[in-house]
Amino acid sequence: MTIQSGNQPGGMLEAAKRWARLLKRDVVALYLAARSPLTPWFARVAAACVAAYALSPVDLIPDFVPVLGYLDDLLIVPLGIWLVIRMIPAELMARFRAEATEITARPRSMAGLAFVIVVWLAALALVGWWLLRRE
Repeated sequence: MTIQSGNQPGGMLEAAKRWARLLKRDVVALYLAARSPLTPWFARVAAACVAAYALSPVDLIPDFVPVLGYLDDLLIVPLGIWLVIRMIPAELMARFRAEATEITARPRSMAGLAFVIVVWLAALALVGWWLLRRE
């Protein structure tokens, strides 16, 4: 896939957004591949490592490091995805990508978001109550 600048305004931005969506889909597909017994064992291990790294909030190079901080996001993750995809048979990868497309297209749960917010607010209230009691 190539990113073309295009003559229309926003052409390069739209291409970058599309590329990001495809990367997200492929990370989900690798997660599915890592869990599938149909995937060769070496590809399962590599897929699990790449998916875990891509989804992990911890980076090899922290994002606050100027320029180098985003190097892993722009190079290491896509390169890892590319290498693992080469290890998985094409027809199997197509199936994982189709399933990942369905998963990423599902509507997000607002109830789940609300639950997480309520839990965080309750935890903050509990900490506040505990701090006030100590005084």
